[in-house]
Amino acid sequence: MAVRIVRLGSPRAAGEGTRIGTVRRPPRGVPKAEFAARDCYDVWFREFAPSVETMKLGQQAATPAQWAAFARKYRAEMAAPANARAIELLAVRSRHANFSVGCYCEDEAHCHRSLLRALLAQKGRPSPDQDFQAGGGALRSRPLRPGPASRRVADGKAGKGSSGKRDPSGSLDGATLCR
Repeated sequence: MAVRIVRLGSPRAAGEGTRIGTVRRPPRGVPKAEFAARDCYDVWFREFAPSVETMKLGQQAATPAQWAAFARKYRAEMAAPANARAIELLAVRSRHANFSVGCYCEDEAHCHRSLLRALLAQKGRPSPDQDFQAGGGALRSRPLRPGPASRRVADGKAGKGSSGKRDPSGSLDGATLCR
């Protein structure tokens, strides 16, 4: 599957998938109900937009060194826990579905969306603890080693509200999972 980089408002390509707006503000003069119809975006994910301070660095970057400073600052913002989790979620989705990320900038090479695409590609690669399942080619993680909490469940010493029983597939019962 693919992650495409688009300019918001441009005509959609075939197979583009969900268009995600990664901008600080919605488009001016466009009613919210018409964002998708006017090829702006289907989902607004402003958390992927650079902060105002960082955005100014990028807009003023006239040299490769200034652009590198912008890129470092943007990557640092995306490394914040909430943003990093969102990037990981989209990276996993990119293995199974097409979607696009977009901004209003004309030049993709001089826009945060090119950096975002690189982050998604980096996070989307299978890690050494993942392998391909025979047949469908879907990724699956290797099981983690059981920790102390799972050993207590297996020993029948689970916390209050949990029966500690497993269904035939080996999963814990709902009472354990929904506490």
